[in-house]
Amino acid sequence: MIKPPSRRLALFAILASLGLALSPVAAASADAPQTTLYTGATVIDGTGGAARPDQDILVEGERIVAIGAHDALAAQAGAARRIDLSGRFVIPGLVDSHVHLATPPNRTRAEAILRRQLYGGVTAVRDMADDLRAVGDLARASLVGEIAAPDIYYAALMAGPPFFADPRVLSVSRGFAPGTAPWMQAIDANTDLRTAVTLARGTSATAIKIYADLPAERVAAITAEAHRQKMMVWAHSAIFPARPAEVIAAGADVISHVCYLGYEAQPEMLAAYEDRTPVDETRLAPTGDDPVVAGLYRAMAKQGTILDATGSLFVKFEAARKADPKAKSLRCSGARTIRLTQQAWRAGIPISTGTDFVDPASNRWPEVHAELRYLAHDVGMPPLAVIHSATLVGARAAGQDKDMGSIEPGKLANFVVLAADPLADIDNIERIEMTVKRGREYRRTDYVAPTPEELGEAD
Repeated sequence: MIKPPSRRLALFAILASLGLALSPVAAASADAPQTTLYTGATVIDGTGGAARPDQDILVEGERIVAIGAHDALAAQAGAARRIDLSGRFVIPGLVDSHVHLATPPNRTRAEAILRRQLYGGVTAVRDMADDLRAVGDLARASLVGEIAAPDIYYAALMAGPPFFADPRVLSVSRGFAPGTAPWMQAIDANTDLRTAVTLARGTSATAIKIYADLPAERVAAITAEAHRQKMMVWAHSAIFPARPAEVIAAGADVISHVCYLGYEAQPEMLAAYEDRTPVDETRLAPTGDDPVVAGLYRAMAKQGTILDATGSLFVKFEAARKADPKAKSLRCSGARTIRLTQQAWRAGIPISTGTDFVDPASNRWPEVHAELRYLAHDVGMPPLAVIHSATLVGARAAGQDKDMGSIEPGKLANFVVLAADPLADIDNIERIEMTVKRGREYRRTDYVAPTPEELGEAD
């Protein structure tokens, strides 16, 4: 049997045809991934376990090969490049589990946001439905290192026909009649769900996002077919008219917006997503855990459902609304959002760190830092638990926990080097010296924030 030529021999052939040649040293290293030994760091591995001081991390190419006590990996590392991290703290790369990168598509702005995320410690994001033509190209460019960006995992959206009058639909599906793009489909009782999910899967989406204006039986049917075709289901926690309990019972893998769970306590569910009537918070317990929401959390815990709380969004925009009384109110108050998240934490629900908002270009840090601070300062979660939420839980929410989310041998070399202890103060998340993503290093000192003028955001 004739073996195919190795990549090295193929490279020789190409160069020879061009009249070029590789030196013996270059030829020997053409296939060899770079090996680096990071030494002497305190490792917070993302699993929720205690910090481990004075650890070495051996990285080969994109992957972590080994982790061990300082100097224990010296023989295995051989002539590897060495980087001294004494006095530093290493955490897994952060995951923002709720972003929108292309509504509408704007490549310059999206790349700037992604660059800010990466240099701010974010190594993966979960895009929650946009123009997937643009998002897919950004995901490819990030994967191959053409742009400085986190890895991107994304959803194709399904909703009931009334949603497709929303002006955002046209901005993300130009060239298609609203509701007919493979990544943004209108679903009704006559839809062939097997075909609809197959079309969505053809966009390379990781998941179906179930968004709005669907009854419980259709939510359940979409979820079942998506799972049959090995796609995840990411859903709003209330679909309108489907209640939160019905969304959870359908088997969604991740539900977004803790605030929406409050609708479960209302005797009459809103008939449509377009009805923006806020949660009637008087129907929720005035003190302590709400018993109706407790039932939802028991069901979620039993199924392993992840909560993409997006809590800082509600706190942030309530503060903005108080400054401008004419601003439209959100579905929940910031105080109630905090209480619902606290109840989820006490119930043992895995909480990821999604944002669902974009700060101005002049901000130097990624939005997900606000969600970490929300969980630590507002909700009261210990920093170790917050880091677990922002890393391994986020990786699970994106369906990528086999490859990322914790610092373990065999996983991608995605981690953040900090100059100060995030367990002492979660705000030390902004003491970043370097982000490593798939083995590539991005030093914070190299980051230059774009100006609002450069992104067309100036007044």
